[in-house]
Amino acid sequence: MAFNNLLIADEASGSGPGGIRTITINRPDQLNALNRATIGELDQALNEADADKSVRVVIITGSGPKAFVAGADIKEFAHFAVEEGKALAADGQKKLFDHVERMNKPVIAAVNGFALGGGLELAMSCHLRVASDNARMGLPEVSLGVIPGYGGTQRLARLVGKGKAMEMIFTAGMIKADEALQWGLVNHVVPQADLLAKCNELAAAIMKNSPTALAAAIRAVNAGYEPGADGMQREIEEFGKCFGTADFKEGTSAFMEKRKANFTGS
Repeated sequence: MAFNNLLIADEASGSGPGGIRTITINRPDQLNALNRATIGELDQALNEADADKSVRVVIITGSGPKAFVAGADIKEFAHFAVEEGKALAADGQKKLFDHVERMNKPVIAAVNGFALGGGLELAMSCHLRVASDNARMGLPEVSLGVIPGYGGTQRLARLVGKGKAMEMIFTAGMIKADEALQWGLVNHVVPQADLLAKCNELAAAIMKNSPTALAAAIRAVNAGYEPGADGMQREIEEFGKCFGTADFKEGTSAFMEKRKANFTGS
């Protein structure tokens, strides 16, 4: 599928079968703001990445040196009424933010500048976050008379704790990359020139491991944050299912034979 607002690039890895797919949000004149068309394209691009067995890790980033995603496209919803606002949040969460979080393949956010509002919410829905040292992050929605609607009130509190999340949301302020690292909002901070290289380095380390086990781990970790789900029970179930996979047989055989495992993702 051709995309109007995204750039898609695949990079082979020497760590085994498969490679890295980088999805770049390409609206630099709007600081890569998320409009409904871009959310729809991201939904499709993620579906394609999940279905492509050659893709082992996905990296999401923004075009240009200024912004990952500077927020949602406010002009699209400034005139909305109550029910339209609810539908906007529900649709966006389903198509993009929950979709990213529940991907069967690890997703890394390469935060290359401003990650505000929906941009920070997108980064938080990714499994890992690497920020450039010029990145600035925040949820400024209350300054517009609204609250984060793409999962921000929930994911921020999980990552940095309730008190810090409320401070960030209440003040509508931005924090710098080093403070985001201190609070656990990002996993790593690197110079902007090294950002994608660091993400590729993480991806290469991830790709040495079993795709089926990685997918199971994503499901198990996510279950601990799902309303009504029993995370411990899900872990037991996912652990048991691993014993029926070819990757488990290959991984244990390789360990006992003192050789490198050749995982097939089955």
